[in-house]
Amino acid sequence: MTATTTTTVNGVDTHALLTTREAVREHPELAKFQFRATNDWISGTHNRSTIDGYFGAGQELDRSGGFTFDADHPRVLTGEDNGPTPVEFLLHALAACLTAGLVNIASARGITLTKVSSTVTGDIDLLGILGLDRDVRNGYSGIRIAMTVEGDASAEELAGLVERSRRRSAVFDVLTNGTSVDIEVRTA
Repeated sequence: MTATTTTTVNGVDTHALLTTREAVREHPELAKFQFRATNDWISGTHNRSTIDGYFGAGQELDRSGGFTFDADHPRVLTGEDNGPTPVEFLLHALAACLTAGLVNIASARGITLTKVSSTVTGDIDLLGILGLDRDVRNGYSGIRIAMTVEGDASAEELAGLVERSRRRSAVFDVLTNGTSVDIEVRTA
């Protein structure tokens, strides 16, 4: 009988992480994933997204009911403040992706982290969204990230973890390299 050793660093099962990486290296078709979200309008600018099933590792998977997220605009922007704005969710997605990547990379290297926090700030000019100035873009004109990382490694090593996470971040890639988006309209 063979004993399986589970090594957990920073809450990450490093054995599972490295086993998954090796499995994908040997079978690249396992790397193809498709994530999905559905969204329903509630009232005004309030809407709700559900994220549940996805395709990954060669199979259709679900999350036992999934997750729901409300989005809205603040009152000053005609909403009822029932949730963050969609552009605030984007800031969250960027911070979450960089953090998860950093923790996985540190764990694979045996670096114990004691703190990871970030503040992500995005500047947006409503003149574009409101159609008042064609020269102003609708989205963020700039995003800044301030990360604090502490652990049992040198400052240079910790900064290197952040850089490696940035290079591997799917959300950072989507934001900085762009992704084609196709819209299909269905009417009743």
